[in-house]
This record gives sequence, C-alpha cells and structure tokens, in this order.
Amino acid sequence: MVDLLVKLLGPTLYNLGVSEADLISYLTQLEGYIYAIIAAVVVLVAVMFLAHFAKKGFRCAVRLEAFMAFLTAVLIIVNSICYGPMYANVSGFLNASKAEFSEETIQQSKDTIEKVGEEGMVLVKNDGLLPLSSDVTNLNVFGWDSTCPIYGGTGSAGSHSDGNVSILQSLQDAGYKTNETLSNMYTEYCAERPTISMSAQDWSLPEPNMKHYTDDIMNEAKDFSDTAMVVLGRPGGEGADLPTNMSAVINGTYNQGLTTSNAPANWRYMNATYTNNGSYDDFEEGESYLEPSVTEEQLIEKVCSEFDNVIVVINANNTMELGWVDNYEQIKSVILAPGAGETGFTALGEILNGTVNPSGKTADTYVKNLLSAHYINNIGNFPYTNVDDLKAQALAADSSYKGNVSFVNYVEGIYVGYKFYETAADEGLIDYESSVQYPFGYGLSYTTFDKTMTNFKDNGDTVSFDVEVTNTGDVAGKDVVEVYYTPPYTNGGIEKASVNLVQFEKTETLEPGKSQTLSFEIAKEDMASYDSDEIKVAGGGYILEAGEYTISVRSDSHTVIAEETFTVDEDIDYSTEGRSTDKTAPVNVFEDYTQGDFIQLSRADGFKNAGASWAAPTAEAAQMSDELRAEVEANTFGIYDSTKYDNADDKMPTLGADNGLTLFDLRGVDYDDAKWDELLDQLTYEDMATMINVGGWQTAEVTSVGKIATSDCDGPAGLNNFVTKTYGTSYPTEVLLAQTWNKELAREVGESMGQEFSDVKNYGWYGPAMNTHRSAFAGRNFEYYSEDGVLAGYLAMNQVNGAVSKGVYPYVKHFAVNDQETNRESFLLTFVSEQAMREIYLKPFEICIKGLEGGSMAVMTSYNWLGSVPACANSDLLQTVLRDEWGFRGMAITDYDGSYGYMISENCVRNGNDLMLGYGNAASNQFPNQSATGTLAMRNACKNIMYTIVNSGAYAGDENPVGGKSNMDKLFMKVNVTAGVVIGVIAILVLVRALLKRKKMKAAEAENAAK
Repeated sequence: MVDLLVKLLGPTLYNLGVSEADLISYLTQLEGYIYAIIAAVVVLVAVMFLAHFAKKGFRCAVRLEAFMAFLTAVLIIVNSICYGPMYANVSGFLNASKAEFSEETIQQSKDTIEKVGEEGMVLVKNDGLLPLSSDVTNLNVFGWDSTCPIYGGTGSAGSHSDGNVSILQSLQDAGYKTNETLSNMYTEYCAERPTISMSAQDWSLPEPNMKHYTDDIMNEAKDFSDTAMVVLGRPGGEGADLPTNMSAVINGTYNQGLTTSNAPANWRYMNATYTNNGSYDDFEEGESYLEPSVTEEQLIEKVCSEFDNVIVVINANNTMELGWVDNYEQIKSVILAPGAGETGFTALGEILNGTVNPSGKTADTYVKNLLSAHYINNIGNFPYTNVDDLKAQALAADSSYKGNVSFVNYVEGIYVGYKFYETAADEGLIDYESSVQYPFGYGLSYTTFDKTMTNFKDNGDTVSFDVEVTNTGDVAGKDVVEVYYTPPYTNGGIEKASVNLVQFEKTETLEPGKSQTLSFEIAKEDMASYDSDEIKVAGGGYILEAGEYTISVRSDSHTVIAEETFTVDEDIDYSTEGRSTDKTAPVNVFEDYTQGDFIQLSRADGFKNAGASWAAPTAEAAQMSDELRAEVEANTFGIYDSTKYDNADDKMPTLGADNGLTLFDLRGVDYDDAKWDELLDQLTYEDMATMINVGGWQTAEVTSVGKIATSDCDGPAGLNNFVTKTYGTSYPTEVLLAQTWNKELAREVGESMGQEFSDVKNYGWYGPAMNTHRSAFAGRNFEYYSEDGVLAGYLAMNQVNGAVSKGVYPYVKHFAVNDQETNRESFLLTFVSEQAMREIYLKPFEICIKGLEGGSMAVMTSYNWLGSVPACANSDLLQTVLRDEWGFRGMAITDYDGSYGYMISENCVRNGNDLMLGYGNAASNQFPNQSATGTLAMRNACKNIMYTIVNSGAYAGDENPVGGKSNMDKLFMKVNVTAGVVIGVIAILVLVRALLKRKKMKAAEAENAAK
C-alpha cells in the first residue's frame, strides 16, 4: 500500500518540497488509518448493494443512514489522525494565526529600505556625467532588466511583495520621463523573468536581439534624449550555483551536481536550461553567466555607437565581470544596484538627479576575469568515484537519499577575496591593475573628503586613534572610514594576508566644509593569527607574533590614506587563557578531520605553490580512503550507532515529575540556575522527542511544562510565513545592506523588520544569513553579506540586536562553511584548514554572537559536512566553539530535516544541535537508544529550546501566555459539533421520514386489503 501511494503521490509532492523519506514515514504511520477508511468504503458499498434487498420504503433510508455512518467514521478517523500521528504537522499550520501589520510598521519598513538603497548603491565610475544636469529631463532606458528588475533572490530569502518600486518608477518619481517605446518593446518581448527556483533553473536572459532595434526606434530614442541608461541584471537563488560554463547550459550538457536528494532517482535537481536568442548561441564557448551575453554585448555596442552619454546600472547580487565598461568612452557612469527590496530602488533616480549623494562601498572584490580566479577549479561538483556501495547503503537505510557523496577543497586557505589580491600583488604573484576592476570597499561620491589620522596611541592591549573626516567638496555627503592592519609575516611561517579589515565606521551627513571626528580603539588580540599548523603554538591557537604592525586608514582595500605602526616586542600566545572575549581558549579541534589531503595555497616564497594549489582535484582525490569512509559511515543513517557513545557513568534523569513549575516561571532566570533542573524534571520522554523533532517553522507546545507553541519563519529578506500566508515587506538583499557599511542602519533594519515579526507574534526568524562569498558563483550570495567576515559580522551583529530588541530570536545561519549550493544536501564533505575556518568562515558568526546585547538568539546549522562530520552533528562546532568558547546560550536548529541519509535526530542532539527543522516523521527522527547519555542530551536540547523561547517576545508581558483553547482545538470543535449536529439531524429526519413512509405504506396495504 505504502509503495503504491509513494509512486502515485511522489512526483507531485517532490515538487512541493516533501521529501520521499517524509512521505514514506507519513504513509507508514497512517497505514492503519488508510486501511480503516478503505474498510469503511467497502462496508458502505456493501450496504448500498444490500439495501437493494431491503423492504420497499427503507432502501433509500438504509443507504442514507449508511452514508451518514460512513461520514461519522471518516470524521472520527480524521480526528484520530490530526490529534495523533499528524498532530505536529496539522497544529503547526492551524495554530499559526494570520495577523495584520500596522500601517505605521509598514511605513517604517519602507522608509528603512529606502535608506538602504540610498546608502547601499555604489557609484564605481563617474566621468562627470552624474549627477545629471537639470536640463536632462528625458532618459532612454535600455536593457530588458529595466522592466523586470531583480528585487531579491529565490528560496527562503525570496520576496513576496507586490508593490515594489521599479527602476522605471524610480526614475519617473525623480522627475525623469522615460522612453515608453523602449519599455513597451521589452515588456512585449518578455513580461516575466525566467524562473530560478529550487526545483529548476532557467538561466535565460531574454534580451531582445538587434533586429528589434530598428532605425525608427533608435532615431526616436535620439530625438527623445541624448542620454542613455543600460540596465543589466543577474538573478540567483537557493539551491543552485550560477553556471561557470554557459555553452554547456545552452547545449544541455551542464551538470553541476545534485543539490538535493529530495527527488526520484532519475530526476536531476540541477535542471539548467537556456533559451537561445535567435539563430546564435547567446554565450560563446568558455563564457560564464557573470559575463555579458552576446546579445548584451551587441546592445552595449549599439547604445555606445548612438549615444555619447551612457550610464550603466548593474542590477546583480553576484559580482559580474565589468572590465568592458572601460572599453567605451561613452560609458561615463556605472552604478551597482543589487536587489533593492520593496522601496530601495527609489534611491536610483535620486542618485541620478543629485538628491542623494551615493556613499556605498563594494562588499566584494570585482575582478576582471572570474574564470581565472584562484578558487575556480575547486568549486562545484566533485563526487567520490569509489563509493557506489556506500550510496547503496545510504539509500537502503534512508529512501530520501539520492545524491552524491562529494567533496570540496578550500585550497585558497585564508586568502579569500581582497586578502588574496592584495597579498598576491604585494608578493609579485599578480599585477593588481590587470586583475582587479574595483577593490573591496571601493565607491565614489559627488563630493570629496579629506581624512586625517591623529592621536595614535599604543595602550598596551589596544591601540587608539582618531580620524577626522572633512567634506572638502561642494555638496553634502557621507563617507566610510575603513581601518585595516598589516601584520608582520615570516617567510614560511603562519599564513597572513598583508591587508585585513579590522574596523570601520560611517560618518553622518557632512555639509561642505564640515568635519566629524571618529574615534577608534582596536584590540591587539583582534590582529592575532590562528596557528592551526602548530608552527609556534603546540596544539594550535591564536598568537600575536612579535614584530611591526601597521594600522592604515584606506579609501578601499588597496588605497592607503594614512597609516601608523606599533611594535609587539614578543609573541603573545592566547592558547592557554584565550583572548579577552573568549570564555575558553580556542585550540585545534577541527584540524584532524577537516584539513583534507590537498595542497593549500601558501604565501611562502612569494606564493611559490600557487599553480599546484589552484589545480582541480585529481582522479586520485576522488577516491575516498578507507579511513575517511569509516568516519563517514559512522554518521550515516542505518549505520550510525549511538550506543558506542554512551557514558556508563551517566545517570538517568527524573522524568515526568510534578513540580508545579511552568516555563513562564523561568523567564529571566540565569541559564545555570538550579530551577531549570526542576522544570526539566517535569518532561516525559515523549515530551522531549516532540519538542526536539517538531521544529518545522514552529516550536511545539508541551503542556507538562507550560510551553506554548511558537511560530518561526523565513527569511533574511523579511517575514515570509508560507504556513499562514503572512508576508512582510520585502527587504533588500544582504549585499545591498553590506554595501552601506553602516552599522546603525543595519540595526535600524533589524528593528524595522523585527517590528513586523512582533506585529504578527511570529518571534522566530530564520535569518540573517552570514556565510562568506567564497566565490562569485555561489547561488545564495544575495542573502550573505560579503567576502569579508569583519564587515559581515558587525553588520549582522547590529541587525540581530535590532531584531532582538523587538522580542525576536534570530536564527543566524548557515553554521558553518556553507558557501556553495552544489551538492549541499548530498554528503558534501567540506575540507578546510582550521585557520581558514576560524579566521574567515566562522568570523562573522563569532562577532555577531559575542556581540549579543540581550534577549535571546539561535543558530541554524548547515547541510554540508565539516570534513567527515556533518555540521548538524558536530560537537566541536556546536559545543566546543559555539558554547564553550563563545559563550552562546540558545538553541541550534538544523536546516530543513529531510534526513538525506545523515540528518539523524539522535546524532544531532548528542552533539549540540537541539531542534530539527521538520515534522518529526522520518525514521531518522526516532530515539531508539533510551540510555541515560541520550536522555541527558535530549534534556539539554529541550533546555536550550525553552531558554531561547522564554527570553523572547513569546513570553513578554506580565501574564503567562498559556491558557485557552488553540486555534486547532477551536476549529475542530466547531467542525465536529457542526458535522455531528448535521449528521444527527439528517439521520433522524431520514429515519422519521422512512417510518412515516412505511406507516403510510402499511395503511395503504390495510386499505387495499379491506377492499
């Protein structure tokens, strides 16, 4: 029965996001109920047939009464299902109430988003054209993206707003008349953007080819205005990385690897398509998606041949190749305008007319040739080739598993983004000018600023200084003070980049001639390096090496404005006592199993090993070793054995006690208070299993401790509750926010977004996301801030604190090293040095979590593995680093719990992951080993969940939120009572009618007999 229903229902449900494991589990649990319904149907059919032999007058009544009995039986079975095996799913949907946002809240969001647009758009080229002179009133806007711009991304951070301010509306609102002939042509050519979703990706760029630009259209355009704007866009989204080979996409041979196992065996999630533009391929051999297409190149050539004043707007969330803008003298200005949310594009027109002076800075390095980037051969699909039997084992144990067993090597080590390009240029490996188009932290203004570095002091543990910023131009504007450090480097020693962002601040709006002094105090420990290779620190750890350090104020990562130096007389080893912000000292915990077997890029001898380290993995590297296989198997469902990890000294805790406490009584109580144990003693084993496993966009109600159900939802771009169909204002991408370089504005974003969550009493927020832009091709770069962890960390910290001030508990994600979508759910073994992990990929999380000012927050783990251990079940990550070193107090949740062969509740809970983002129906969600060790782990997970919830807005106020009937109870009571009354009344009426009819028939028979 189950197999038959899987075949019938599977293809439809897979496309709706229901994994095969969930479907099988649901059907297995419901199998008895299904048979009961089938039995009821059989009985109904039999009674209907036998009623034919009933006495005349009763046949219809028997059939109707049988049907009423059948409806009653179905009603009882449905109630049993909904309050039984499917309670978590049904209650999660029905108990999540839809609410309305206040007009004040919505307006606040729109105002905040507009500010992000004003400060986040980056002017990267301007040969005096902008701001446009007052006599320019008409604009020709070329490029299909101008009529269908990118507001965000797709997936959990997708946008649901309908009232977005478009690019054309922005220009019109700023007082410009746009060429309707052009915009109508684009709309008629293609009115909607091709779909980039988690199930399929249409990478088509529906740019009209040159036959559409007739002489009449171009002559009309030149008569309309002598100024032209060209808008180019690139979408991206969850579930797929951007193609590095568009020729392969066009001819149908592109295979970047499975990105999910949530599909039938013969169905590829990476379903990449492209519609050709006429009779030619829109990309030439070897070109990537982040280069201009042939049609776009033809458009640029066409516009530049007809107009002398051209503005280019890049509406993309990934860094494109933009070297071509310097090939045309007609292109006077270039603006970077990533996904701007609902009102962010308002700023574009205001920047053009000068109402807004751009102050954004790039959050990534723009390079001229992405396919020559040092990481390019080590992103994407690298399956192991000798693990067919392991894949068969995973499939046998978990039917949701359909993917690869794959790996990815972070060969570049700490040299990510500008840290590579600046250091490689200093070492003579590359020519900077021919490699980099726009540096990290680069951006132009309509005014000029002078920065003076004064009062530099060495305070022992810190250095302090002031930076006076003076507006030396003619118009008001803001600027960013970017502070970098250059550490001493010993050839062959601990790896160090020559340029490292350490702090930043943005000025207020400065009128011409006005100044502002920004004061900085930088902890020297923030400039320490992590010695995972144990060159100087036995066992690994942070060390501030002796030597001369340079603190520089720069206009971007490459351009020094002022600098000072200080000297560290002798090495300072933090491996014993830790840095001042550490609860325990960081030492090597990952290195043994995440380092991998590859050549890592080293600065030694001027990056002598660059060529060897940049090479693609060899065929030998795709052969999984026996040792690695054993470690992987130990974390694979069906092979994983929790009994191996039981501690004989552990004692079974008290279960089901009656201590008279409720969760409300623990509000504000310290995490280590003994009162928590009294509350936890009240939980039963079933309570704990429910609380842990039912985490799909909710946390479960547990009456024994007075814990209410709460609603959690996506996403980084604003409230996105698909359960209640409640959608908040569409916020800009994290990239646009990062380009503001404005901590205070990031806090305002958190406050405004948090108020929307608070308005609808949805306090759990799956965001913000803060993984690293390791490559330009990562599909989710739009919802991650930057290539730099310091920039991302401080912005995220402020955004989180803003949201927490409204009672929200954010789940910062994806923890950790989740920097590509390819194979993300398919045993993706990520190999990276511990130094790179700590200095690059964990850095934004560390800054954000250590900077929490109050309230509560959570963490969402990632799909990928750290070496041979899944991130969702990694105690080194979730216990040693997150809790012991950083002092985190809160809950950790998985990404969507599709099992995928390795997301095992018991393994996760025992290693510091508290909540499963699912509905607790898969076999991998069971806790078969009810040992003291396992039970204690479950108990601690429940404590972390409840500690987070009780210190959030869900328990704000003076009254215990427990009480009253739930939405589900109210609905079922109404339905059951109504149905019961209707069925009862109909049954009585049918019976009475049948009796009356029978009585009449008898009377008629008697009368006939008397005659």
